Amino acid sequence: MSGNEQWKIMIVDDHDMVRAGLRTYLMLEPKFDVVAEAGDGEEALDMLRKGVPGGSPNLILMDLMMPRMDGVEATRAIMKEFPEQKIVMLTSFLEDEKVVAAVEAGAVSYVLKTVSAEELIYALNGAVKGMPVMTSDVSQALTRGLRQRTAQGADEGLTEREKEVLLLIAEGRSNKEIGEELHISIKTVKTHVSNLLMKCELDDRTQLAVFAHRKGWVKTG
Repeated sequence: MSGNEQWKIMIVDDHDMVRAGLRTYLMLEPKFDVVAEAGDGEEALDMLRKGVPGGSPNLILMDLMMPRMDGVEATRAIMKEFPEQKIVMLTSFLEDEKVVAAVEAGAVSYVLKTVSAEELIYALNGAVKGMPVMTSDVSQALTRGLRQRTAQGADEGLTEREKEVLLLIAEGRSNKEIGEELHISIKTVKTHVSNLLMKCELDDRTQLAVFAHRKGWVKTG
């Protein structure tokens, strides 16, 4: 992108006043051109699919908490269909897991709405170049979130149903008993057990039971 070219921006936020404020501020900067606004992730995705009249945006300012499709879901969906997009998550929420989820979804940066105008511009400049820009508190939240996920083993990538089956195996339940408890067929139970063995890289049900106990997933007493 040349130095004189404008950056086309889409603002995605479910609050009209927030969008209006951001639009007013960004339009004061000659290098910014707000070409589209959306009230939630679903609307933003639909607009990108149909084509934005003012030209496809180079950068998307994305709110985190929105109805229908939130910022993380929208970022994930947009990056899948439009991988060239650069997305900056602009939010009021600083929770470790939300920061991790946003970055994993494909957001270039995660910026709090409390940042100064200069900090927001700096983040936008970095995003267009594909360079992550995060304040120290956001960076610390990301680090904490990643450490917590590592400590938990990220649940080994298990689905909720697989974890339910695993806990029942740890209680010594048979396939028949597990099927009755979860209202699924024995064949389905066997499929879940096979998936558990593969994902956890174990050989038998006993090892699965020990694994669940070591993870601290089994309630005792």
